Amino acid sequence: MTPVDITRGDSPLLLGMPHTGTFLPPEIHARLNPRGRQLTDTDWHIERLYSDLIPGATILRATFHRYVIDANRPPSAENLYPGQNTTGLIPLTDFDGEAIWTTPPTDTDTAERLAAFHHPYHAAIEAELNRIRARHGVAILYDCHSIRGDIPFLFHGRLPDLNVGTADGASCDARVTEAVMDVVERAEDCSHVLNGRFKGGWTTRHYGRPAQGIHAIQMELAQSTHLESESPPFAYDSEKAARLRPLLAEILQTLADLAPTLRG
Repeated sequence: MTPVDITRGDSPLLLGMPHTGTFLPPEIHARLNPRGRQLTDTDWHIERLYSDLIPGATILRATFHRYVIDANRPPSAENLYPGQNTTGLIPLTDFDGEAIWTTPPTDTDTAERLAAFHHPYHAAIEAELNRIRARHGVAILYDCHSIRGDIPFLFHGRLPDLNVGTADGASCDARVTEAVMDVVERAEDCSHVLNGRFKGGWTTRHYGRPAQGIHAIQMELAQSTHLESESPPFAYDSEKAARLRPLLAEILQTLADLAPTLRG
């Protein structure tokens, strides 16, 4: 299986999906313990939730699971949230702080997985952003994520429904933030926060270069917004999704409409 799946479009939007993949090479699957093999920390059904929301957007999705290697962590493995619990480049625990390996990965494993999975994913993002910017004079990377809303190991209390991250404003023009938040703040049935617990992972922070015409923003959804339950089997809830999808579509259309004004 190739590490990246790309649906190429002609709009200024690139939708990144680093955590929807569930592929595990057999030799890696064999080293996970039963808890790890549940793949609990997947961004369940995000590709379905965002499917066909806006014409022309490029969708770039990692096919491998984050337990193979996390495509939204820096290759240096530095902690993006100093002083807070998180999981690493190759997670040793799940989001509840519980071990997921019978045979933990080695430094050699990390190097091999960077070359086989992480690097190809980010080479694809770089290439698509450059292609989009060459066509439109600007590119907007919207990084799609979801997570359980109640994970004491990672954060206190209940996570808001919509968590917008812009690396504290560094990853995109202020007009991008304002446009997204204008839509989010009008969503009466959804709680929200800007640059709260999730300010944007490595993808948002690394590629967001507004002065160079590349704007990046992350949307972390609480999974209760579109799943029947935030526990196995993590089933998609069509009724919940039907309420959320118009909001997400409005966000994406707003960004597409804004893109021409960001040139230069």
